[in-house]
Amino acid sequence: MPQHEHMERHRKLHGVRMDHEERTRKKEARLVHKRSEFSQKVHGIRAKIYQKRRFKEKATMRKTIAMHNERTNTHANDEAVAEGAVPAYLLDREGVSRAKVLSNTVKQKRKEKAGKWEVPIPKVKPVADDEMFKVMKSGKRGKKAWKRVVTKVTFCGESFTRKNPKYERFIRPSGLRMKRANVTHPELKTTFQLDILGVRKNPSSQIYTNLGVMTKGTIIEVNVSELGLVTTSGKVAWGKMAQVTNNPELDGCVNSVLLV
Repeated sequence: MPQHEHMERHRKLHGVRMDHEERTRKKEARLVHKRSEFSQKVHGIRAKIYQKRRFKEKATMRKTIAMHNERTNTHANDEAVAEGAVPAYLLDREGVSRAKVLSNTVKQKRKEKAGKWEVPIPKVKPVADDEMFKVMKSGKRGKKAWKRVVTKVTFCGESFTRKNPKYERFIRPSGLRMKRANVTHPELKTTFQLDILGVRKNPSSQIYTNLGVMTKGTIIEVNVSELGLVTTSGKVAWGKMAQVTNNPELDGCVNSVLLV
């Protein structure tokens, strides 16, 4: 084991508390007030170092916000020519059309970098831990209850192997694992059954994303190589994102819409 990684090792062996996510969220919420208090108290060389670091963080945040904002540009439109004489003060206004500065491809890349997605289902009801996990007691003495069984549909890759039952904290039943999804192309109005490559984002929680849980609104990556889709540069697209539109644990299948 590498040096100074006792906390990581303990977390891998025994997992984290059930309220770990909530405690982390509250800690981050309190951090703003602690930062403010520290910045008002600190002085001297420490203040200079601290303010310099905060300036860099704010600059990065401003860049991220700027990525969301689409700028517009004006350029002359030769087709719109007015009949007859036009006054001098109207020359700048007439024959002008507004156009986006960025092309669609660059704009989409910037949105992805900024973490902004335009998805068919923008708002999803969050799934609580009590609904997601079922407590599983194990052990002869004391009946330890630190194991959890996932009750929703999950995705496990081809190379997935279960941990030793002694160290396994989250159990994903094989009956609820799915490797293929029904993907609908919104423009072609056609549905294909494609292989799932991975779970990219579960809106309810990061821990659900790591476990590969697929609930309504989850962003998954599917293999579209057999569809023959081509990127703007002319290369054949291998994997594309899709959003789950149904409740897989109720329907017994994963239905999704391709994000074009």
